[in-house]
Amino acid sequence: MKSGEELGSRPPGLQCRPTPSVLPWTSHRHFLPIWARESGPRIATLFRLMEPTTPQRRFAVLIDADNVSASALEGLIAEIANYGVAQVKRIYGDWTLPNLKSWKEQLLEHAIQPIQQFRYTVGKNATDSALIIDAMDLLFRSKLDGFCLVSSDSDFTRLASRIREEGLMVIGFGERKTPRAFVTACDRFVFTDILRGAAPEKDSTPKKSATELKHDHKLVDLLRWAVEGSEDEDGWANLGAVGAKIMSQKPDFDSRSYGFTKLSHLVEATGMFDIERQTSQTGRVDIFLREVAQPKSRGR
Repeated sequence: MKSGEELGSRPPGLQCRPTPSVLPWTSHRHFLPIWARESGPRIATLFRLMEPTTPQRRFAVLIDADNVSASALEGLIAEIANYGVAQVKRIYGDWTLPNLKSWKEQLLEHAIQPIQQFRYTVGKNATDSALIIDAMDLLFRSKLDGFCLVSSDSDFTRLASRIREEGLMVIGFGERKTPRAFVTACDRFVFTDILRGAAPEKDSTPKKSATELKHDHKLVDLLRWAVEGSEDEDGWANLGAVGAKIMSQKPDFDSRSYGFTKLSHLVEATGMFDIERQTSQTGRVDIFLREVAQPKSRGR
């Protein structure tokens, strides 16, 4: 039996030092396979690329099954992925009724939790109350960054406003018939008919021509206002800043409503702006635009 001193002893010259949180390249080189050792800094670069990036926003997705079509679900989930991660996914309705059969077939595929809510009285929507109560519970008990409220019902207007008062983002989804009050209460509102799979391919929104876009006075005024409010001393405005300004004024604005997948494509199609693209050293492309100067008329 060795003494405690012998057990606690260590070979001469061996020093203990704290392990760094991120080991330098050379410290773990001998643990790598031969091909990795020969690659040298290239593998180190790969390791850096594998490091976790900025955490994505976490959303609670609450769906009012009575007021949204099930055909938009696939496109809805894909759209939400553009903003962050759907951490909570719930759908509310009376699942004993036959009109929700189209929803039942898709819930398992997308891991959405159905919440049963019986109709206590004909003509009264108990689903809305259940959704609102759950939303408030999640607001104060869960660590979320925002909510996705899927409904075409104006009853959720106050809920959207209350969530935003707590500093969380609210993205609304609904049909074109959605009341304006609910649309403007959200930070962003997306109409479900422009989502992927919501309508047959032949019914998708066709691209509007430059002439049609220029004759859309509301669109022209909105774009000019956003560019003027974002431009620098030389008249150039960053497209990202322009888009943010548009969203602050019109939460339901979407270039897809005009047949264009991106705002940059829509702006370019109008022919009203000069477009300049700049590529940074990291490969990111920044887009700048400036209204085309109008030719001055000759004086008499």
